[in-house]
Amino acid sequence: MPKWTPARIRALKHQTPFATVTVHDLTSAWIAQSAELPLLLVGDSLGNTVLGFETTLPVTLEAMIHHTAAASRGCTEALLVADLPFMSYQLSPEQALESAARLLVEGGADAVKLEGGAFRAETVSRLVQNGIPVMGHIGLTPQSEKALGHRVQGRETHQAEQMKADALALQEAGVFSIVLEACPGQLAAKITESLDIPTVGIGAGPECDGQILVFHDLLGLYPRPSPSFAKAYAQLGKTAIAALQEYQTDVAKKRFPGQEHTFE
Repeated sequence: MPKWTPARIRALKHQTPFATVTVHDLTSAWIAQSAELPLLLVGDSLGNTVLGFETTLPVTLEAMIHHTAAASRGCTEALLVADLPFMSYQLSPEQALESAARLLVEGGADAVKLEGGAFRAETVSRLVQNGIPVMGHIGLTPQSEKALGHRVQGRETHQAEQMKADALALQEAGVFSIVLEACPGQLAAKITESLDIPTVGIGAGPECDGQILVFHDLLGLYPRPSPSFAKAYAQLGKTAIAALQEYQTDVAKKRFPGQEHTFE
């Protein structure tokens, strides 16, 4: 199957809604790609699910490059997007350009994602003009949680109007898609209808062009409570614990290793 590109993702607008998921290493990328998902995101949520931080803020650019490079080795067909982590792009468009280039060159990403609305338009334009595909992200932006908290965004009229303006500004700046996180479904539907590029929802209702979930939430691997908008399609954490307990019992009773696992 040919490699997914930003242009192919854009062409999914008004088509059957597509699914995507976060990944963080070769195994998760290989599993997600094997399910034929068109787009995979190396999200800075790995700070919570893999590195054990309380927020995404401590995640460094070097950490994102490291995990993106691992994921890229298991991602030969899906479009691999990598998050620009906190303070790797906020200082200036030049800083963003350098950070994004490292994610593409050293990390093997196909595109980058950054948070923020109209005030990020100049940065997005600079990246796009230099051949770096960009995915936008508005609504609840985790890197701004010190200011926003973990609250649904866009319920107030002025917030909703700002989100609509932000989406249009990002589209004008050149993003190929926009993540809408934790906002009312009616607002997400209006934004989706107003754009020529696909929206990808997470806690934004069913009317987005695509949906994204965190790998660990979707598969029941995260030991902490998942967001209310997430759905666990499996409980692999419990399955893994049971397998390890069985392994421990087999070792204790000398059922493993068996003759078939032993060299003569």
